[in-house]
Amino acid sequence: MAEPEKIPEPAPRRIFQERQRITALPLYFEGFLSIRRAQHQDFEQYWTELRGTTLFFYSDKKTPTYLEKLQLTNSTSVVNVYPDEKCGAQFILMLRNEKVELKVEDYDSGEEWKGFILTVTQLSVPVCRTLLPGQLIKLHEVLEKEKKRRTAMEESPSASLSTEETNNGDYVKILNTMPECFYAVSRQKAIEMLEKNPSWGNLILRPGSDSKNYSVTIRQVIDGPCIKHYRVMNMGKGYTIELSRPVIRQSLHDVIDYFVNQTQGSLKPFVTHTYDNKLETRGKEMKERVKRQAADRQRANQPL
Repeated sequence: MAEPEKIPEPAPRRIFQERQRITALPLYFEGFLSIRRAQHQDFEQYWTELRGTTLFFYSDKKTPTYLEKLQLTNSTSVVNVYPDEKCGAQFILMLRNEKVELKVEDYDSGEEWKGFILTVTQLSVPVCRTLLPGQLIKLHEVLEKEKKRRTAMEESPSASLSTEETNNGDYVKILNTMPECFYAVSRQKAIEMLEKNPSWGNLILRPGSDSKNYSVTIRQVIDGPCIKHYRVMNMGKGYTIELSRPVIRQSLHDVIDYFVNQTQGSLKPFVTHTYDNKLETRGKEMKERVKRQAADRQRANQPL
C-alpha cells in the first residue's frame, strides 16, 4: 500500500524572506524564549526573533506571521533572577511602562539573549565573562549594523519611506508601511472576507467612510458569530482608536498590535498570501487534478 503523500514544509529561506518582508527589520538573533507579563501567571514559550530593537514572537519556527511583538527602545535595565535548576535562566526586562519576565532553557542561552538585547538597546557590547569569543564577535557586528540603522533613520526622520540594507544586500521599507491586514475594501466586503476565510484571520484594517481615517473590522465566534467595527482616527502624528476610553498609538502597526495583545492573540490579522494559504490552495488544486485524471482513465477503459 502506497504511503500518503507528504505535504512539503516551507523552506527556511522562504520563511526568512516572508518574515523580513512583514517585519521590515534586520534579524540579529533568534531562538526559543518564554515570556510572562505582569497580568499573566504562567510563562508562554515562543520562537522569538530580535529584529532591530523589537522582539517578535511566533507560535513556532515555521510560522511567517508573528503573534505579538515587544518594543525594547524604552527599556531601562535587564535584571538577573537566580532560579533553581528546574526553571532555567530567567531575567527581568524593565521597561518604562511595564515589567516583563523572560526565561530560557539554560544559563548560557540566557546570557546570550541578554547580550544581544543590551547591545541593541544601549548601543554598546556588555561586559560578560561567560560569552565565548565568537559570540562577542557577533555582538560587535550587530552593534555596527544597529548604529548604521539608527543613523539612516535619523538622517531622514520625516520621510514616508526609508530603506535599510540587509545582510543579503536587498533593500526593504522600514517606515510607515501599511500592515498586511489592510485592504482597500468597504465594510460589507470586509465582513464577507472574514466570513468566507476564517482560517486566514479575523481582523481587517480598511479605509474609513470619509477616506481620511481608518476602520478595524473584527469577527469573533463566542456564543455565535459577532462582527464589530472600530474607528481609527488619523491625528497626523499618531492614531486614536475610538473606544470608551480612547487609545492613542503611534502607527497603524501599533493599532493592530493593540487589538492582538488586548485579546491575548484571539484576534489575528487577516492575511491572504502566507505560504500556508498558498500551500492549501495548491493542495486543493492537486486533488482536483488527480480526480480529473482518474475520471479520464476510467472513461478511456470503458468499452465503446
